[in-house]
Amino acid sequence: MRQTDALIASIFIASGATAQEPLSAIDWLDAPVSVSVAAPRVVPLDDMAVSDGVDTPEVAVMPLGSARSDSVGLLPANVTGLPVSLWQASTERAVTAQFARLAPEPLPAIQALYYTLLLAEAEAPADAGAGAGFLKARLAALERFGAVDPALALIERAGPATPALFDRWLDLALLVGTEDTPCKALADNPSLSQRYGARIFCTARAGDWQTAALLYETALALDLLSATEGDLLAQFLDPDMVENSHALAPASDMTPLLFRLYESVGEPLPTQGLPRAYAMADLRPSSGWKARIDAAERLTRTGALPPNRLLGLYTERSPAASGGVWARVAAMQAFDAALTNGQPDAIATALSEVWRLMREQRLSVSFAELYGKDLASLDGLPGPARALALRISLLSPEYETAAQGANPDDPAEAFLAGLARGAPPENLADTPLKQAVVRAFDATGPARTHAGMLEGDKLGQAILTAALQLDQAGPRGFDDISNSLATLRAVGLEDTARRAALQLLILERGT
Repeated sequence: MRQTDALIASIFIASGATAQEPLSAIDWLDAPVSVSVAAPRVVPLDDMAVSDGVDTPEVAVMPLGSARSDSVGLLPANVTGLPVSLWQASTERAVTAQFARLAPEPLPAIQALYYTLLLAEAEAPADAGAGAGFLKARLAALERFGAVDPALALIERAGPATPALFDRWLDLALLVGTEDTPCKALADNPSLSQRYGARIFCTARAGDWQTAALLYETALALDLLSATEGDLLAQFLDPDMVENSHALAPASDMTPLLFRLYESVGEPLPTQGLPRAYAMADLRPSSGWKARIDAAERLTRTGALPPNRLLGLYTERSPAASGGVWARVAAMQAFDAALTNGQPDAIATALSEVWRLMREQRLSVSFAELYGKDLASLDGLPGPARALALRISLLSPEYETAAQGANPDDPAEAFLAGLARGAPPENLADTPLKQAVVRAFDATGPARTHAGMLEGDKLGQAILTAALQLDQAGPRGFDDISNSLATLRAVGLEDTARRAALQLLILERGT
């Protein structure tokens, strides 16, 4: 529970910030892997009739001790601005189906919103059953993003030592190497899991090798283990077998337990072809530098790892070779050094190269979060570099401050600056995408397609629907973009709407 305690402490520190500021990242104190899941800001617009937070009656947060497992969260209502009745009027089936449709790499502003919804303290749909299905759907979505630590903290708050949740708890713990606690729980209460592989593994981890061997023989006789699981467990239980065994082909249906068993018998698997959550294993100090960078890039793309962690890996030492990941390491180090030295020409040269490489890796917004504030305050950059620095800084959380550096005589910059302030100028909307953005920011209420859900108190479902619509809008889905942004603004998610629109325009994503 140590990670959970650290998480909760950092969240309540963050809740003291004003709504005008981005929420503090979740700090995993003393944990080997740090995961940042920052909620989007809810920004009140005094001059635009936009609500301060979500426009719903205030609802008191239910104490965690009396909450059902489906209702637990890591972000309380006073942090998210969302009421605990967020999901209550929707059906469990409708919302969990939406969770299953979340894109693997959403637009960063929408990704942050997804994390807020997945981690919010809120009552489950009224028809949610007793099997923690709603919580499991949230955990599965977090795991697909690679956000294993928040998922683990969430399930720990729910009380995972139950048959309904134990298997998921053990799987998450196996991914980050903290399986001792769930294994002890299983050794004390074998009825927590019907998976014989888990029982055998955990019994052995508890030091009871004789019982583990007996369980193994029983499971083998009853045909309760797959062929791969049986071979791996045999080698795990009897290390002498490893020397006489042939290399095992990776299982087609990988599980966290199989992954750890391969590692235990001296056949560690690469994580690149596995689901994103397995990349967590490559962040351990025992992994090579390149493997750690590859894993960090993969996790940073979905916000499952804070950009600072990736920067630390990029700058850990001198690149070992050239090309590929080493080109990104060299470019990041060159830019960081140029920025430190304050030479405008050197900064301009290095910025162009590192930005190209970050865009190729879909890490543009992460780069902007690292350097946007510094770039916004730079003077003396040559013309093209100044324009690029402005756009990068507009992708950062400090986009409103960055907008002050826009050239009012440049129509493109003036439009972006107006958008950053929440008022994109209609006379400068010279593309269909800009016109869609203007329509959204001119709207005085939610889109008609979402209004019915809001009238039915299905706030969470309406937000999810708008977010999915925006994130999945095609190359000419301008109506979808406009409707989604309008609804996000109408429910008080002004910051999310502005950042999403800026990202669409600057990164030209999907247009």
